[in-house]
Amino acid sequence: MGDKRRRFDPEFREGAVRIVKETGKPVAQVARDLGINPYTLHNWMKADREREAAGEALGESEREELARLRRQKAEWTKERAELEMEREVLKRSVVLWVKDSMNR
Repeated sequence: MGDKRRRFDPEFREGAVRIVKETGKPVAQVARDLGINPYTLHNWMKADREREAAGEALGESEREELARLRRQKAEWTKERAELEMEREVLKRSVVLWVKDSMNR
């Protein structure tokens, strides 16, 4: 048998959660009105509460900014590692140069 689970896009999920929050209607009633399983909507409500509790209720522009900052951090981390390697090479070069100078 195939998978009978329905897939819902994020906009639909957010809209269903918003209906429950804004109207104050019971989850079961909103689920029935939307033609979805009440347990499914209950799970979406729970996930929404957890996101809000964790402070992850970010808007689209905030998510984009967060992604941009994470990319920038990754670039800076890579650049820092390269600079640290270069510094180590220079330190070793100086030590060898000093030793060579002292042996002359």
